[in-house]
Amino acid sequence: MDVAQDAVLLKGFEATSIDEIVAAVEISKGGFFYHFADKNALAQALIRRYIEEEDRIFDDLFGRAGELNDDPLHAMLIGLKMLAELFENLPDAHPGCLVATTAYQDRMFDAEVRELNRSAILGWRARFLAMLEDIRALYPPTSRSTSTRSPIWSWV
Repeated sequence: MDVAQDAVLLKGFEATSIDEIVAAVEISKGGFFYHFADKNALAQALIRRYIEEEDRIFDDLFGRAGELNDDPLHAMLIGLKMLAELFENLPDAHPGCLVATTAYQDRMFDAEVRELNRSAILGWRARFLAMLEDIRALYPPTSRSTSTRSPIWSWV
């Protein structure tokens, strides 16, 4: 899985061959097909693993941010700062986005792979929406003329 993910993130799914993967991990093609029926099955396994890792990263970052500050606005800002620091070291700390890679080559994949991508993006959206809803509960939006409490909502 690691070899396949590295190759896919470097070159994309289309340019990554099953032959390349089996040669790199020194297994037979039969061994590959024992685990994965085809490239779609490999994509599904890689995306599932990737989503689990992304969720773990987000849980860790924003969990630590929440421990550092009880205010949901400040906790989200701390979490975003930690996420930005992670992105600064992207080549060393994080290999890239498998969901974006498969979305870019969407036509290669079956409906299940596309649904995994869709659910990943909707999951991320739900995560951040929940944080914003917690912020809104503490800092309700007000009209521009009376907005003095929360600068985050001044653009509304």
